[in-house]
Amino acid sequence: MDINVLAQSILNSVQEGSATLPEFIICTLASLIIGVAVAFIYMYKSQYSKDFVVTLALLPAIVQVVIMMVNGNMGVGIAVLGAFSLVRFRSIPGSARDIAAIFLSMAVGLACGMGYIWIAALFVIIMALANAFFIKVGLGASSDGKRQLKVSIPETLDFETVFDDLFAKYLDHWDLEIVRTTNMGALYTLCYTIRMKQDTDHKAFMDELRQRNGNLEVSLGRGLFSNKDVL
Repeated sequence: MDINVLAQSILNSVQEGSATLPEFIICTLASLIIGVAVAFIYMYKSQYSKDFVVTLALLPAIVQVVIMMVNGNMGVGIAVLGAFSLVRFRSIPGSARDIAAIFLSMAVGLACGMGYIWIAALFVIIMALANAFFIKVGLGASSDGKRQLKVSIPETLDFETVFDDLFAKYLDHWDLEIVRTTNMGALYTLCYTIRMKQDTDHKAFMDELRQRNGNLEVSLGRGLFSNKDVL
């Protein structure tokens, strides 16, 4: 196949400002199929919710319809899509991976809406390979073994020193990054960046933390804190 053919739109009527029914059906089906591929890319070695995955699968078709309904005018189409951003203010913040997946779905929808189905498909394949490669090589992974620890304690405890002896027992390094009040000020949530000692018993560490904080919430995760952890 001539590579130039891949870069051509299937919408012969784009320049005329309208699309035929067969063209609309082809673009919509392509958007749905490629949208499912985007959803699988997002699901690969990632925690996800069913609703978000379904949204990623449908979003390209929604964007594609908007672009086609504005008669192929990209400027007007993007302006209309700008109105969709209002939905953000009625939703919880997402992770960087969530945002990247949404932008990928929108890019696929824009390409399909203009008839560049082969470009959209090729782009998703490239993104899938890049995503798998970056995960495989651990791009962006913390090289020093640092983790994030979040602990809730009653307001009666001194959050600056309450865990010092436990940390000295199990950790090589710890920094208190964030302190915030919860439950109408009755609790403190402490966010630490820690590095555990080699061969540390994680369960024993968690159990002693729970005994110290009255069996309130304790969470231990990989990596460092994101922006949503600060809010």
